[in-house]
Amino acid sequence: MYIKENIMLAIAGLKSNKMRSLLTMLGIIIGIASVIGVVSVGNAMTSSVTSSMSSMGATNITVNVQEKSTANKAIALAKKLAIDENSAASMQKKDSKETTSTSKNNAGGAATGGSPSGGGVRIPGGGGAPPSGGGRSSGSSSSATSDTDLMTMEQINTLQANFSDKIGSISISENGSSGKVKNDTTYANISTIGTNVGYEDVKSVSMKEGRYLTQNDIDGAKNVAVVSDKLITKIFGDNVDPINKEIKVYTSNAIYTYTVVGVYTYKSQGGNRTTSDENLSTSIYIPITVEKKSATTKNYQTFTIKAKDDVDVSTFTTELSTYLSSIYAKNIKFEAQASNMESMLESMTSMMSTVKLAISGIAGISLLVGGIGVMNIMLVSVTERTREIGTRKALGAKGSHIKMQFIVESIIICSIGGLMGIALGIGLGEAIAKVMGFVNTISPVVIIISFSFSMFIGVFFGYYPAKKAAELDPIEALRYE
Repeated sequence: MYIKENIMLAIAGLKSNKMRSLLTMLGIIIGIASVIGVVSVGNAMTSSVTSSMSSMGATNITVNVQEKSTANKAIALAKKLAIDENSAASMQKKDSKETTSTSKNNAGGAATGGSPSGGGVRIPGGGGAPPSGGGRSSGSSSSATSDTDLMTMEQINTLQANFSDKIGSISISENGSSGKVKNDTTYANISTIGTNVGYEDVKSVSMKEGRYLTQNDIDGAKNVAVVSDKLITKIFGDNVDPINKEIKVYTSNAIYTYTVVGVYTYKSQGGNRTTSDENLSTSIYIPITVEKKSATTKNYQTFTIKAKDDVDVSTFTTELSTYLSSIYAKNIKFEAQASNMESMLESMTSMMSTVKLAISGIAGISLLVGGIGVMNIMLVSVTERTREIGTRKALGAKGSHIKMQFIVESIIICSIGGLMGIALGIGLGEAIAKVMGFVNTISPVVIIISFSFSMFIGVFFGYYPAKKAAELDPIEALRYE
C-alpha cells in the first residue's frame, strides 16, 4: 500500500511538471532507442549476410591446386631428397650383396678349372645417380601448372569413394568460351560452362523444364545443353516447347550446335542486376567432357565438395587437407588445399558483433548522460520540496519512507522513459532496416535488458537525492524558504 501511494505521488509530480519530466526522460529515451535500433539493424545485417553466404555455399568445401610457399617447397624438397637417398642406399646395398655372391661363385669356378666371365662382375653405381625430380627440374622457377600437377578424374573419383559417407556431391566445372545464340531475328549473349552431374546439386541449379546433364551425356561427350529460361524466351518465344530443339552457339572462332535437354530458372548472381534482358548474358551448361576437348589442360585444378547435412564441415575440411597432402607429398612445387567459407562467415559474424557492441556502447553513453540528468532533476526536486519533507517528518514519517518516495519517483521517470525509448528504438530499427533492404529482427532479450537497465539507472541515480532528502533535519526543513 505504501509503495502504491509513492507511485501515485510520483505520477502526480510528473503531471504537474510535464515539460520538465519529458526533458528529464529525453536522455533515457535516446539512449534506449539508440541501443535497440543499433542492435536490431546489426542483427538484420548479420542475418542477411549469413543467408547470402549460405546460398553461395558457405558450407561447401573448395579444393584447389596451387603453388607451394617457399617454406613448404623447401620441406617437400628435403623429404624427397631423404626418400631418394634411402632408395639409393637400399639399391647400393642390394647391388653389393649381388656382387659378393657373384665373386664367390666365380672363385668356385676357378678352383674347378673354370675362368670368370668378363661381364660377370657388376659394379654398384645406382647410389651415385642424382635423385629423380619426377620429370621436372627442382630448380625451375616457373609456377605454371601442367597436367601432371593437376588432379585427374580418377583421383577425384577415388577421393569421393574414400569419403562416400561424408560427401553429398562433387561439382567440377570448366569455363568455356563466350558467344551468342542466334535465330533469324534476334540473339542472346551466352557463356558456356562444362559441368559434371554434381554441379546441379552443389550450385543449386533450379530446373524449370526437362532434365539436367546425366552421366551418360558426360561419358559419351554428347552435344547436349541445359539453358536458361531467359534464353528460351528470347530465342524460341513463350509458347514453344524447347526440349530437343537445337541451338547454334556462335563464338569468335567456331560455331557449335547443341540439343536442349533442360531449362533452368535464371537467377542473378548478386540478387540484383542492372543489365537489361536485351544485353543479359546467361550460362549454357554442357558436359565437361565436351568442354575439355578444346581445353589446354585435361585434368582439374579446382572442384567443390558439398558435404552431407550431418557432417561437421570444419573437421571434414581438415581430414580432406590431410588426404590431399598425402597425394601431393612428392610434388615439390604444387599442393592441393581444402578450404571452406564457414571460417570466413564466423569471422565476419564476429566482426559485425564487435562493431555492433562498440556502437551500442557509444549509444549507451547517452544513458549515462540521461541518468545524470535524472539525478540533477531529483536534486532540484528535493530542494523545491524541502518544506514538504520537513512537514512529513514532523508528522512522523521516517527517513526510509522519504528515501523510498524519491527512489520510486526516479524509477518511474526512468521506466516511462525506457518504455518510450523501446517503442522509438523498434520503429527506428524497422525504418532503417527497410531502407537498407534487410528483414528487421527484434531481440526480446535486448528489450528486457534495456528496460531493466533503465530501472537500474533510476535506482542508482535516484539514490543520492533520496538519501539527501531522508537526512534533512525536520526543523531546518520547516524553516527553509
